[in-house]
Amino acid sequence: MAMPPASASASEPAPAATAATAEGAAPAVLPGAGGTEIAFFDVETSVPQRAGQGYALLEFGAILVCPRRLVEVASYATLVRPADPATAISAASVRCNGITRDAVSGAPPFRDVADAVYNLLNGRVWAGHNIARFDSPRVREAFAEIGRPPPEPKGMIDTLPLLTQRFGRRAGDMKMASLANYFGLGKQRHRSLDDVRMNLEVLKYCATVLFLEASLPEVLTVENLVERAITRSQANGAASPELTKPEGNSSPDSSKRQRTVSPVDIRMPDRDNQGTSEPATNRESVELLSHIVEMKLDATTQMDASSSGCSGFIEPDDVSTECIRISVAPLHQFGRRTSIQHKDGPLQLCCAGLKVQFGVSTKFLDNAGRPKLNIVVEIPENLSKVLEFCDDLAQRTSQESGSTSEWRTLIKKYGYVNRPTVRLNIPTVASGDTAVYSTDICQRETNGNIQKLAFSSIDAAELDSLFVRGNKVDAFFALELYDYQQNAGIRLIAKRLVVHSK
Repeated sequence: MAMPPASASASEPAPAATAATAEGAAPAVLPGAGGTEIAFFDVETSVPQRAGQGYALLEFGAILVCPRRLVEVASYATLVRPADPATAISAASVRCNGITRDAVSGAPPFRDVADAVYNLLNGRVWAGHNIARFDSPRVREAFAEIGRPPPEPKGMIDTLPLLTQRFGRRAGDMKMASLANYFGLGKQRHRSLDDVRMNLEVLKYCATVLFLEASLPEVLTVENLVERAITRSQANGAASPELTKPEGNSSPDSSKRQRTVSPVDIRMPDRDNQGTSEPATNRESVELLSHIVEMKLDATTQMDASSSGCSGFIEPDDVSTECIRISVAPLHQFGRRTSIQHKDGPLQLCCAGLKVQFGVSTKFLDNAGRPKLNIVVEIPENLSKVLEFCDDLAQRTSQESGSTSEWRTLIKKYGYVNRPTVRLNIPTVASGDTAVYSTDICQRETNGNIQKLAFSSIDAAELDSLFVRGNKVDAFFALELYDYQQNAGIRLIAKRLVVHSK
């Protein structure tokens, strides 16, 4: 449904503003520029259809919010007629926000509503979702097109990076639609005034959850919810006969068949030390320390692996499944790091002579635009049993912790005989102006000598020439748990790959 060309009205929570004046005119009752209220705003634009075509402003909506009570004290919204609606508004644009050419045909041009927009925004704190990268530049462009200086904020609250940092990626990609769905607030309409009101509600919900978790950290933190979920499941006898704890002398095979769910190991800061520092500072210290320890472990295992070939990594036959557990350690004040442990350390595996089934894939990109490189290899039965056990244990733990993400099975089977295969990920890291493989890639000569290969840059084609289908590779890899954008599972991170020469 199209909105009236311009409107300013009292929002439901507060009666501060009244109806709009003439079409496109600034309502006299709205507070003037430079007030103490926070201006939450959102714009709807056209969708560019070709290179060089800019965005056309189609709608502007804002609410003024009292910073002490977080209630809406005034609102303003207007459709905006672009210079050439027929060219600006395409079918893709209509699909995005529902604003049609007919809807803006009687709307004022931006020049006629610029005063109202300026008075709402100038000298106030601006707030919105992704406004730093999208909405604010569109407002500035609109003012530049009519030859006027744009409004300037007293401060800016961009809730996209703010909530991503403080709330974590609990709602997947943290877009407004995902956050609204996470909190059960309904479907995002992609109309300016509706979106800013939804933005304010999402912010309140996130703040409330974080406040409760900070107030009752021993009750409401994610780590303790995981622990209590598993304890409650075991205490209530919810575990099926498959979950019976194996006898101490069980072999890996018998333990695998019984699908043991090991206890979750929760590592929290020493409470005796918490009285001398703030909780957040204490947790950050623990996080920093754990990072340093991990870096030392990584350096040690890589060095040993280079010399002896397998130090720090366990062969499948040496794994005792009854010693595998899920460990949850605090990552920061409101986060956690979940890992798969074996005895006293992280579970890291090695297996020789894996056959390459599919060469290097570059189908997906990471956040930096670099290809996510990986290969698919066939695995023997003993490795398959260990990984199946880890996959089952991690999936059960994820479900009992309350995760609603879809679990991605680690092992895939191909061919007429259902050969088990896994994907080995080859991560890349930035190094100055370029990127390098963080996986050590070596080549085993026919005489048995192993030579580490040097790469000047990321080259998927060069890498693919090494990992040809049918080639054998010795793999040293870590198991990494993930739960992101409603997908969860285990990914295998290759630490060292040794390709056999033919």
